[in-house]
Amino acid sequence: MGPALFLLLAFFAGPILWTVWASLTNAALTGAQAAQTEFVGFANFERLLADTRFREATVLTVLFLVGCVFGQTVLGLTLALLMRNRHGAVRATVGAIVVGAWVVPEVVAGFVWYAFLEREGSLNVVLGFFGAEPQNWLFTAPLSAVVLANIWKGTAFSMMTYSAGLSEVPDDLKEAARVDGASSFQVLVHVVLPLLRRTLATTLLLITLQTVQVFTLIFVMTSGGPGARSTTLPLLMYQEALRMGDLGYGTAIALALLVVAGLFSVVYVWMLSREEQR
Repeated sequence: MGPALFLLLAFFAGPILWTVWASLTNAALTGAQAAQTEFVGFANFERLLADTRFREATVLTVLFLVGCVFGQTVLGLTLALLMRNRHGAVRATVGAIVVGAWVVPEVVAGFVWYAFLEREGSLNVVLGFFGAEPQNWLFTAPLSAVVLANIWKGTAFSMMTYSAGLSEVPDDLKEAARVDGASSFQVLVHVVLPLLRRTLATTLLLITLQTVQVFTLIFVMTSGGPGARSTTLPLLMYQEALRMGDLGYGTAIALALLVVAGLFSVVYVWMLSREEQR
Protein backbone atom coordinates (compact mmCIF):
# COMPACT_ATOMS: atom_id res chain seq x y z
CA MET A 1 0.00 0.00 0.00
CA GLY A 2 2.98 2.31 0.55
CA PRO A 3 3.75 3.26 -3.09
CA ALA A 4 0.06 3.73 -3.91
CA LEU A 5 -0.45 5.90 -0.83
CA PHE A 6 2.59 8.01 -1.73
CA LEU A 7 1.32 8.59 -5.27
CA LEU A 8 -2.14 9.59 -3.98
CA LEU A 9 -0.63 12.06 -1.53
CA ALA A 10 1.80 13.48 -4.10
CA PHE A 11 -0.52 13.83 -7.09
CA PHE A 12 -3.99 14.14 -5.50
CA ALA A 13 -3.90 15.39 -1.93
CA GLY A 14 -0.88 17.61 -2.55
CA PRO A 15 -2.40 19.73 -5.35
CA ILE A 16 -5.68 20.06 -3.43
CA LEU A 17 -3.87 21.30 -0.32
CA TRP A 18 -1.85 23.76 -2.44
CA THR A 19 -5.09 24.98 -4.05
CA VAL A 20 -6.65 25.56 -0.63
CA TRP A 21 -3.59 27.51 0.50
CA ALA A 22 -3.39 29.58 -2.70
CA SER A 23 -7.10 30.47 -2.49
CA LEU A 24 -6.40 32.15 0.87
CA THR A 25 -3.66 34.36 -0.58
CA ASN A 26 -3.25 37.07 -3.21
CA ALA A 27 -0.90 34.90 -5.30
CA ALA A 28 -0.35 36.13 -8.85
CA LEU A 29 1.66 35.20 -11.91
CA THR A 30 3.33 38.58 -12.31
CA GLY A 31 3.92 41.78 -10.39
CA ALA A 32 4.60 42.48 -6.73
CA GLN A 33 2.07 39.87 -5.57
CA ALA A 34 4.02 37.19 -7.41
CA ALA A 35 7.25 38.21 -5.67
CA GLN A 36 5.71 38.55 -2.21
CA THR A 37 2.49 36.62 -1.71
CA GLU A 38 0.38 37.63 1.29
CA PHE A 39 -2.31 35.82 3.24
CA VAL A 40 -5.73 37.45 2.66
CA GLY A 41 -8.03 34.97 4.40
CA PHE A 42 -11.45 34.57 2.83
CA ALA A 43 -11.25 37.71 0.70
CA ASN A 44 -11.20 35.69 -2.54
CA PHE A 45 -14.35 33.82 -1.51
CA GLU A 46 -16.13 37.05 -0.57
CA ARG A 47 -15.25 38.37 -4.00
CA LEU A 48 -16.49 35.09 -5.46
CA LEU A 49 -19.94 35.41 -3.88
CA ALA A 50 -20.30 38.96 -5.16
CA ASP A 51 -19.13 38.15 -8.70
CA THR A 52 -22.02 37.90 -11.17
CA ARG A 53 -19.76 36.11 -13.67
CA PHE A 54 -19.15 33.36 -11.12
CA ARG A 55 -22.88 32.88 -10.54
CA GLU A 56 -23.56 32.75 -14.28
CA ALA A 57 -20.68 30.30 -14.81
CA THR A 58 -21.98 28.08 -11.99
CA VAL A 59 -25.45 27.93 -13.57
CA LEU A 60 -23.93 27.16 -16.99
CA THR A 61 -21.72 24.45 -15.44
CA VAL A 62 -24.74 22.77 -13.83
CA LEU A 63 -26.72 22.99 -17.10
CA PHE A 64 -23.75 21.61 -19.02
CA LEU A 65 -23.37 18.75 -16.52
CA VAL A 66 -27.06 17.84 -16.51
CA GLY A 67 -27.34 17.97 -20.29
CA CYS A 68 -24.21 15.89 -20.90
CA VAL A 69 -24.90 13.30 -18.19
CA PHE A 70 -28.53 12.87 -19.30
CA GLY A 71 -27.61 12.67 -22.98
CA GLN A 72 -24.73 10.22 -22.52
CA THR A 73 -26.82 8.04 -20.21
CA VAL A 74 -29.85 7.85 -22.50
CA LEU A 75 -27.88 7.45 -25.72
CA GLY A 76 -25.39 5.00 -24.20
CA LEU A 77 -28.12 2.81 -22.71
CA THR A 78 -30.10 2.93 -25.95
CA LEU A 79 -27.09 1.82 -28.00
CA ALA A 80 -26.29 -0.92 -25.49
CA LEU A 81 -29.87 -2.23 -25.69
CA LEU A 82 -29.94 -2.07 -29.49
CA MET A 83 -26.64 -3.94 -29.75
CA ARG A 84 -27.81 -6.85 -27.62
CA ASN A 85 -28.14 -10.13 -29.60
CA ARG A 86 -27.01 -8.46 -32.82
CA HIS A 87 -24.62 -10.05 -35.29
CA GLY A 88 -20.96 -9.79 -34.33
CA ALA A 89 -20.10 -7.75 -37.43
CA VAL A 90 -22.82 -5.21 -36.62
CA ARG A 91 -21.64 -4.87 -33.01
CA ALA A 92 -18.04 -4.49 -34.12
CA THR A 93 -18.89 -1.82 -36.71
CA VAL A 94 -21.10 0.26 -34.42
CA GLY A 95 -18.66 -0.17 -31.53
CA ALA A 96 -15.73 0.98 -33.66
CA ILE A 97 -17.62 4.11 -34.77
CA VAL A 98 -18.76 5.06 -31.26
CA VAL A 99 -15.45 4.26 -29.57
CA GLY A 100 -13.64 6.11 -32.36
CA ALA A 101 -15.38 9.31 -31.27
CA TRP A 102 -14.33 8.62 -27.67
CA VAL A 103 -10.61 8.18 -28.37
CA VAL A 104 -10.35 11.29 -30.57
CA PRO A 105 -8.48 14.03 -28.65
CA GLU A 106 -10.68 16.81 -27.35
CA VAL A 107 -8.92 19.45 -29.43
CA VAL A 108 -9.61 17.44 -32.61
CA ALA A 109 -13.23 16.83 -31.61
CA GLY A 110 -13.62 20.55 -30.96
CA PHE A 111 -12.38 21.49 -34.43
CA VAL A 112 -14.61 18.81 -36.01
CA TRP A 113 -17.72 20.18 -34.32
CA TYR A 114 -16.66 23.75 -35.04
CA ALA A 115 -16.51 22.90 -38.74
CA PHE A 116 -19.85 21.10 -38.51
CA LEU A 117 -21.79 23.87 -36.75
CA GLU A 118 -20.37 27.11 -38.21
CA ARG A 119 -22.28 29.11 -40.83
CA GLU A 120 -20.54 27.40 -43.75
CA GLY A 121 -20.52 24.05 -41.98
CA SER A 122 -21.99 20.69 -42.91
CA LEU A 123 -25.13 21.09 -40.79
CA ASN A 124 -26.24 24.22 -42.65
CA VAL A 125 -25.51 22.51 -45.97
CA VAL A 126 -27.87 19.67 -45.06
CA LEU A 127 -30.53 22.02 -43.66
CA GLY A 128 -30.25 24.16 -46.80
CA PHE A 129 -31.75 21.32 -48.86
CA PHE A 130 -34.92 21.76 -46.79
CA GLY A 131 -35.00 25.53 -47.25
CA ALA A 132 -33.64 26.43 -43.80
CA GLU A 133 -31.76 29.71 -43.41
CA PRO A 134 -28.06 29.14 -42.55
CA GLN A 135 -26.85 30.40 -39.19
CA ASN A 136 -23.84 30.13 -36.94
CA TRP A 137 -25.01 27.63 -34.33
CA LEU A 138 -21.95 28.36 -32.18
CA PHE A 139 -23.28 31.91 -31.81
CA THR A 140 -27.02 31.31 -31.57
CA ALA A 141 -26.90 28.22 -29.31
CA PRO A 142 -23.36 27.93 -27.88
CA LEU A 143 -24.17 25.90 -24.76
CA SER A 144 -26.33 23.44 -26.68
CA ALA A 145 -23.53 23.08 -29.24
CA VAL A 146 -20.88 22.14 -26.66
CA VAL A 147 -23.32 19.82 -24.86
CA LEU A 148 -24.06 18.02 -28.12
CA ALA A 149 -20.34 17.71 -28.92
CA ASN A 150 -19.56 16.32 -25.46
CA ILE A 151 -22.40 13.78 -25.72
CA TRP A 152 -21.05 12.64 -29.10
CA LYS A 153 -17.57 12.24 -27.67
CA GLY A 154 -18.43 10.60 -24.34
CA THR A 155 -21.29 8.22 -25.19
CA ALA A 156 -18.92 5.29 -25.85
CA PHE A 157 -17.99 5.03 -22.17
CA SER A 158 -21.58 4.71 -20.96
CA MET A 159 -22.40 2.33 -23.82
CA MET A 160 -19.60 -0.03 -22.77
CA THR A 161 -20.49 0.04 -19.08
CA TYR A 162 -24.18 -0.55 -19.76
CA SER A 163 -23.34 -3.34 -22.20
CA ALA A 164 -21.34 -5.04 -19.45
CA GLY A 165 -24.23 -4.57 -17.01
CA LEU A 166 -26.81 -5.93 -19.46
CA SER A 167 -24.72 -9.05 -20.01
CA GLU A 168 -25.19 -9.89 -16.31
CA VAL A 169 -29.01 -9.66 -16.40
CA PRO A 170 -30.33 -13.27 -16.32
CA ASP A 171 -32.22 -14.17 -19.49
CA ASP A 172 -34.61 -16.42 -17.57
CA LEU A 173 -36.00 -13.43 -15.66
CA LYS A 174 -36.77 -11.62 -18.91
CA GLU A 175 -38.31 -14.76 -20.40
CA ALA A 176 -40.46 -15.28 -17.31
CA ALA A 177 -41.74 -11.71 -17.57
CA ARG A 178 -42.60 -12.19 -21.24
CA VAL A 179 -44.45 -15.44 -20.44
CA ASP A 180 -46.49 -13.47 -17.90
CA GLY A 181 -47.52 -11.10 -20.69
CA ALA A 182 -45.09 -8.22 -20.18
CA SER A 183 -44.19 -6.14 -23.21
CA SER A 184 -40.60 -5.34 -24.17
CA PHE A 185 -40.93 -1.90 -22.58
CA GLN A 186 -42.32 -3.37 -19.36
CA VAL A 187 -39.48 -5.90 -19.23
CA LEU A 188 -37.02 -3.03 -19.59
CA VAL A 189 -38.63 -0.89 -16.88
CA HIS A 190 -39.54 -3.56 -14.33
CA VAL A 191 -36.81 -6.19 -14.84
CA VAL A 192 -33.72 -4.81 -16.59
CA LEU A 193 -33.41 -1.30 -15.14
CA PRO A 194 -33.85 -2.37 -11.48
CA LEU A 195 -30.99 -4.84 -11.94
CA LEU A 196 -28.85 -2.07 -13.47
CA ARG A 197 -29.23 0.36 -10.57
CA ARG A 198 -25.68 -0.13 -9.32
CA THR A 199 -24.24 0.15 -12.85
CA LEU A 200 -26.32 3.27 -13.46
CA ALA A 201 -25.13 4.96 -10.27
CA THR A 202 -21.47 4.10 -10.88
CA THR A 203 -21.60 5.26 -14.51
CA LEU A 204 -23.36 8.50 -13.57
CA LEU A 205 -20.63 9.22 -11.02
CA LEU A 206 -17.81 8.59 -13.50
CA ILE A 207 -19.49 10.59 -16.28
CA THR A 208 -20.01 13.52 -13.91
CA LEU A 209 -16.37 13.53 -12.82
CA GLN A 210 -15.26 13.42 -16.46
CA THR A 211 -17.68 16.12 -17.62
CA VAL A 212 -17.18 18.66 -14.83
CA GLN A 213 -13.55 19.16 -15.87
CA VAL A 214 -14.17 19.56 -19.63
CA PHE A 215 -12.16 22.54 -20.84
CA THR A 216 -10.47 21.93 -24.19
CA LEU A 217 -13.64 21.04 -26.10
CA ILE A 218 -15.45 24.22 -25.03
CA PHE A 219 -12.35 26.39 -25.44
CA VAL A 220 -11.77 25.23 -29.01
CA MET A 221 -15.42 25.54 -30.06
CA THR A 222 -16.50 28.81 -28.42
CA SER A 223 -13.76 30.03 -26.04
CA GLY A 224 -16.59 30.59 -23.58
CA GLY A 225 -18.45 32.98 -25.89
CA PRO A 226 -20.19 34.68 -27.38
CA GLY A 227 -19.82 36.98 -24.40
CA ALA A 228 -19.95 34.53 -21.51
CA ARG A 229 -22.82 32.34 -22.73
CA SER A 230 -20.72 29.15 -22.66
CA THR A 231 -18.22 30.09 -19.95
CA THR A 232 -18.28 27.25 -17.46
CA LEU A 233 -16.28 27.21 -14.23
CA PRO A 234 -13.16 25.58 -15.78
CA LEU A 235 -13.01 28.34 -18.41
CA LEU A 236 -13.62 31.07 -15.83
CA MET A 237 -10.86 29.59 -13.69
CA TYR A 238 -8.50 29.63 -16.68
CA GLN A 239 -9.38 33.22 -17.54
CA GLU A 240 -8.79 34.50 -14.02
CA ALA A 241 -5.74 32.41 -13.08
CA LEU A 242 -3.79 32.32 -16.36
CA ARG A 243 -5.08 35.13 -18.56
CA MET A 244 -5.49 37.70 -15.82
CA GLY A 245 -2.71 36.22 -13.67
CA ASP A 246 -4.80 36.20 -10.47
CA LEU A 247 -3.86 32.78 -9.06
CA GLY A 248 -5.54 33.39 -5.70
CA TYR A 249 -8.94 34.11 -7.22
CA GLY A 250 -8.51 31.39 -9.84
CA THR A 251 -7.84 28.74 -7.22
CA ALA A 252 -10.91 29.90 -5.28
CA ILE A 253 -12.95 29.20 -8.42
CA ALA A 254 -11.26 25.80 -8.63
CA LEU A 255 -12.46 24.96 -5.12
CA ALA A 256 -15.97 26.05 -6.07
CA LEU A 257 -15.78 23.68 -9.03
CA LEU A 258 -14.69 20.93 -6.65
CA VAL A 259 -17.76 21.65 -4.50
CA VAL A 260 -20.08 21.39 -7.52
CA ALA A 261 -18.60 18.02 -8.47
CA GLY A 262 -18.73 16.91 -4.84
CA LEU A 263 -22.44 17.68 -4.50
CA PHE A 264 -23.25 15.54 -7.52
CA SER A 265 -20.93 12.80 -6.28
CA VAL A 266 -22.58 12.71 -2.84
CA VAL A 267 -25.92 11.92 -4.48
CA TYR A 268 -24.42 9.05 -6.50
CA VAL A 269 -22.52 7.65 -3.50
CA TRP A 270 -25.78 7.74 -1.53
CA MET A 271 -27.48 5.80 -4.34
CA LEU A 272 -24.67 3.24 -4.28
CA SER A 273 -24.84 2.85 -0.50
CA ARG A 274 -28.58 2.26 -0.65
CA GLU A 275 -28.05 -0.36 -3.34
CA GLU A 276 -25.45 -2.18 -1.21
CA GLN A 277 -27.89 -2.31 1.71
CA ARG A 278 -30.52 -4.14 -0.34
